[in-house]
Amino acid sequence: MNDSQVRRPWVVGVSGASGTPYAASVIRALLAAGEAVDLVVSRAARLTILDETGIAYRDAHWREDLARWIGTDDLDGVRHWSAGDFAAGPSSGSYPAKGMLVVPATTGAVAGIALGLSKDLLQRAAAVTLKERRPLVVCLRETPLNGVTLKHLVELDAQGAVVLPASPGFYAGGSTARELVDFVAGRVLDAVGVPHALYRRWEGELGAAAKAE
Repeated sequence: MNDSQVRRPWVVGVSGASGTPYAASVIRALLAAGEAVDLVVSRAARLTILDETGIAYRDAHWREDLARWIGTDDLDGVRHWSAGDFAAGPSSGSYPAKGMLVVPATTGAVAGIALGLSKDLLQRAAAVTLKERRPLVVCLRETPLNGVTLKHLVELDAQGAVVLPASPGFYAGGSTARELVDFVAGRVLDAVGVPHALYRRWEGELGAAAKAE
């Protein structure tokens, strides 16, 4: 296999914050763009997925569970890694990943990544992404934020990560929960240059969102 044939995935880390639809939208859009995905779902995120969707995400049945969660059976581009697997590919800097997207990110995940704790594969993969100077997007979905978390976010920015709060914009004309979720997912993909059609972009025309309805 030559260099052009080497699989180079985006690592998607899903932590336990509410907002699993953001992760589902990002994964769908990456696959639609022809990108490979390495998926790490934390133990806490599995509880959140179950709570928000009724779907039990299990290592042994990850393919069928993921298909139900994101709504597509076309998962050829996805590779699943257990959150406790420190021998996984993304735990090493020599693994040929393009970068990592943590969607959604808890304040705990933010702290662990900022401090380099590497308590699970999600945090370890993020630490590797930073040390290898690859793109890292951290999509925080908690509010309000205290001073400690704000300091951790500043530290992530200083280390080169993109701090991207799950803050939907309304200028794109989103009027449904799905459209607002897709706006945030689109901004995550914008941050790493992955093309998508998840939201209507601003073109400098006031009232364009209303005219498009």
